Amino acid sequence: MTYAIEAEGLVKHFGETKALQGIDLAAREGTVHAVLGPNGAGKTTAVRILATLIRADSGSARVGGYDTVRDAQKVRQIIGLTGQYASVDEDLTGTENLVLIGRLLELTGRAAKARAAELLGWFDLADAANRPAKTYSGGMRRRLDLAASLVGRPSVIFLDEPTTGLDPAKREDMWGVVRQLVGDGSTVLLTTQYLEEADALADEVTVIDRGRVIAHDTPLGLKRVIGGQTLAVQPSDPARIGDVRDILATVGTKAPESPREGVLTVPVMDDAAMTEVVSRLGAAGIAVTELSLHLPSLDEVFFTLIGRTAVAGEKVAA
Repeated sequence: MTYAIEAEGLVKHFGETKALQGIDLAAREGTVHAVLGPNGAGKTTAVRILATLIRADSGSARVGGYDTVRDAQKVRQIIGLTGQYASVDEDLTGTENLVLIGRLLELTGRAAKARAAELLGWFDLADAANRPAKTYSGGMRRRLDLAASLVGRPSVIFLDEPTTGLDPAKREDMWGVVRQLVGDGSTVLLTTQYLEEADALADEVTVIDRGRVIAHDTPLGLKRVIGGQTLAVQPSDPARIGDVRDILATVGTKAPESPREGVLTVPVMDDAAMTEVVSRLGAAGIAVTELSLHLPSLDEVFFTLIGRTAVAGEKVAA
């Protein structure tokens, strides 16, 4: 298996602040690897180390096979980085911003202009290409910032909370861009606080809290962390809710709960519970308007994991 990003035992302290406390990270080539964590978890610090912007106090990291300290210049030649805040020059036009990046990357003037036009079209900014960036909306600046990180056709792309501040429609557009990047062969390391974003995009997810990795798996694997599946039932006749509760109590691993009025849910061990409940509902003559079996959401997994570390972990300012 080939990894585009590998980190082992990364430690970084800022004075008494323990930003990273020995994290390991590995992203396979041609995939989206999401890093989740609350504010202050250490996500951005990890990205800055991998992008050669800062050095770890200890540990090692390789990007594209290059050591981020010994081969920092080579690493910079193969990566693209979009930080949490747009960093474009507001006095330059969209085209001028991208051409400037192209020239810094030693593209010819013609090649830089061609790449700028290509990216502005790709990010739906062609109509604003000749306007100063200071006239762009927040979402437009965010897209221009991402376009700037792609001028050099990087093989590894770091996206540090790239959809922060975007409305849902623009966020979906950005997801499409990420999928296309991976389809073209790039590897994407995505930090995010949007759980649905990781669920929609990531091949693998690493959860960081208090500077430590607390979980790593595929989104599906993480959803199994907090125990099996959940069966939900809503009877058509609200008066039969008690009967439904009795039926669910016989198949669940704990007592049924009511997350919203008229609906009962219960965690179950496997798919067989659905068959049994359907049979018992039919025998009891109970019609339903909702009957579903689903894994926990990534949101539920995330808050379960973070809750565990909040109880068990030391107090860390990060």
